[in-house]
Amino acid sequence: MYQVVRKLVFTDCQCAEDASKTYEDLFARLDTNKDGKVDVSELKAGLAAMGFKPGKGAAQKIVSSGDEDKDEGLDFNEFSKYLKEHEKKLQLTFKSLDKNSDGRLDSMEIQQSLADLGLDISKEEAQKILQSIDVDGTMTVDWNEWREHFLFNPATNLQDIIRYWKHSTVLDIGDSLTIPDEFTEEEKTTGLWWKQLSAGAMAGAVSRTGTAPLDRMKVFMQVHASKSNKINLVGGFKQMLKEGGVASLWRGNGINVLKIAPETAIKFMAYEQYKKILASEPGKVRTHERFIAGSLAGATAQTAIYPMEVMKTRLTLRKTGQYSGMFDCAKKIVKREGVKAFYKGYVPNILGIIPYAGIDLAVYESLKNFWLSHYVKDSANPGILVLLGCGTISSTCGQLASYPLALIRTRMQAQASVEGSEQLPMNLMVKKIVEKEGFFGLYRGILPNFMKVIPAVSISYVVYEYMRSGLGIQK
Repeated sequence: MYQVVRKLVFTDCQCAEDASKTYEDLFARLDTNKDGKVDVSELKAGLAAMGFKPGKGAAQKIVSSGDEDKDEGLDFNEFSKYLKEHEKKLQLTFKSLDKNSDGRLDSMEIQQSLADLGLDISKEEAQKILQSIDVDGTMTVDWNEWREHFLFNPATNLQDIIRYWKHSTVLDIGDSLTIPDEFTEEEKTTGLWWKQLSAGAMAGAVSRTGTAPLDRMKVFMQVHASKSNKINLVGGFKQMLKEGGVASLWRGNGINVLKIAPETAIKFMAYEQYKKILASEPGKVRTHERFIAGSLAGATAQTAIYPMEVMKTRLTLRKTGQYSGMFDCAKKIVKREGVKAFYKGYVPNILGIIPYAGIDLAVYESLKNFWLSHYVKDSANPGILVLLGCGTISSTCGQLASYPLALIRTRMQAQASVEGSEQLPMNLMVKKIVEKEGFFGLYRGILPNFMKVIPAVSISYVVYEYMRSGLGIQK
């Protein structure tokens, strides 16, 4: 069946009449119940029977894109119009990749095109991408192979085609220092970007709530643990439960969840602007430009919401009855310490963005490329579970590098609320911790911090998938 359809659809030249007849034959094969329209289930089943392998959610996206009368199916006119327009877009993409205009794509052209988009890959990795499209084994891809591969896949430009190489919006481990995700032009114009961000924000909210006790323990140990009192995980939880009951384990979680939305929105908007400013060529952002833009966007977002970070630390560490809520906490901080208290620990926090984002991005790319080089044959897509694993490890490495700065930030934020503590600047605080507790004193609380990574990623992934489904987002 597949070979028949291939001959029908992918001939070297077709006049308008032949193309129309081809679309009619194809439509008749897909319209299994003969009701004059093709719905999502018919499209999925029909394409699978013909040997096509569309990506996840592709059938839904094809129907949504072509369904002009919104009856959840494509009639013949909608079906043929979608294919004609889609072919035009694919042809433009093919021509943009075909640097020497010889009608064929080779691995060097793919490597160069990805480099133009800020994605540096090796010759071997470019060959893997090529092999996933190459049907006749010539190690080049002609227009018919290109069209065959992407005709029933909604990807219409190179950014769509290589999107799985980018970071995943799924991950939320409670530290919003990662480089923001990028969205395709289609997602920006259709408004899908805000649905993606909303799904990510909801996933983050549920994830942070689920791991809030471990997060509170981390902050508690960062501020109160020392060589003399030897607070450990079990002892710390016992103290918390004794002082405030089970509900006290979620102190500070409200504001931690509340700051996700403004921080995500500011970071995304700032990232888009910084990319435009830093790009050496319009629309082409290289890896180092992406890293700089991401770091600057993170710094911008952190600057805007930093008072909420300070309040989160104070509310997390509060004793029963100390504050009645967020507004009471803010009012008391202003009254006792002044407005500048809302930016205590700001410098180490901003400095922490650079090692975190840099190491996170570098480790992510290295692990993903290692997996593709050693464990994947004839494909450029490592799969969602591998990407999640790479993201989890890279985020953990980023945290490991930036953790001492995070500890200093938390202690500076909490100084005024801890009885008898000195109001020390960053450099003196580092010196004091190293002198009294040694180098590993800078890593107090890292155990609960690492313990929350896997459950945080797992929860946020599951919630993100449900939210994507609920909001009608399909990749």
